[in-house]
Amino acid sequence: MARRKSLTKPSFPTMQPICGVKLATVACGVAYKGRTDLMLVELQKGTQIAGVFTRSLTASAPVKWCRSILSGGKARAIVVNAGNANAFTGRAGDEIVRATASRAAEVIGCREKEVFVASTGVIGQTFSPKLIPGKIAGLHKRARADRWDEAARAIMTTDSVPKGVVRTAEIAGETVTINGIGKGTQMIHPDMATTLNFLFTDAEIPAHVLQKCLSYAADRSFNCITVEGDTSTSDSLFLCATGAAKHTRITDFRDPRLKDFRRALLEVCTGLSQAIVRDAEGGSRFVTLHVTGAASMQAARKIGRTIASATLFKVSMAETLPPWGRMIMAVGKSGERADRDRLAIDVGGLPVAREGAVIDGYDADGVAAHLKGAEIELSIDIGIGRGKATVWTCDRSKGYG
Repeated sequence: MARRKSLTKPSFPTMQPICGVKLATVACGVAYKGRTDLMLVELQKGTQIAGVFTRSLTASAPVKWCRSILSGGKARAIVVNAGNANAFTGRAGDEIVRATASRAAEVIGCREKEVFVASTGVIGQTFSPKLIPGKIAGLHKRARADRWDEAARAIMTTDSVPKGVVRTAEIAGETVTINGIGKGTQMIHPDMATTLNFLFTDAEIPAHVLQKCLSYAADRSFNCITVEGDTSTSDSLFLCATGAAKHTRITDFRDPRLKDFRRALLEVCTGLSQAIVRDAEGGSRFVTLHVTGAASMQAARKIGRTIASATLFKVSMAETLPPWGRMIMAVGKSGERADRDRLAIDVGGLPVAREGAVIDGYDADGVAAHLKGAEIELSIDIGIGRGKATVWTCDRSKGYG
């Protein structure tokens, strides 16, 4: 099936090297022929790592491994393959991960528990445990600091473009950089993280502080996107800090000197998560949904995600139909507190409903024109509290599959 006309997507940015990070890619042949599908990231000694993963109870073998070693807080390598998720592969999948970590540790000269592994692609198919380990020595020899675009392309599956975001921040007067690459178009309804995303910085921040920074940013970015409402078995998000920058060391998440870094990290996470929605299978409209007046931020996000993942709502976006009936349906089924007679809805900034009813004589022409555009903005106020959240999604066209 031919791909549909896609949404406008940001181009891959120019990424400067980050001291202590080297990357390499190769065509491994796990699932594809004639393209790169394996990435190695080498990290200098002492690099701190944080991560968030899918909460799926059928998580992949790589996710299980990474969860088990994350508490160590240190990383020397990340090995990622595309095309095969190494999920629902039983003991054979665990063997693949162990063989990969063992070989990478041997080549790089570190402990196995400092090697993180991630996989994305088809579920339920195994492959030889010798395939990936056999490529690691060659990757190690070719690793360079400037191969960000190549790395982003190697982890693509159904993605139509590589995804990357870069930001800088100041910590105690010193400039630090955050580079992020990611992938994803399907099975997008994150629970703690989404698809595969890898962030790197030269900041000197200990793992326990990095973890709080990453969890906060993921909760307000990746956990606020949805494409079709399905949570992956492989969702993984990593943040690695090499400590090469010369700023004063940060030891507390609440340190005011960390404020600008947290801002930049959230921007990187938001940029990557929105890029995933813009590249979603079957998407032709990018939808921003603001939820206000909920009982809490968590309630607002749940309501937003319930609306955004509802099939009938997504169809209404694709067919430019008035969406408010399907929005209030989803509010009602979300399980969060709501009062029908206090609901208010705007479409493209134009009021269409107040106090639980459609406004007589609302600007129907203006609303219709907005719904025909490629960038849709909707707002719904629940009317019972101060909780708010923004969720990003897309429509569902015939191109999904």
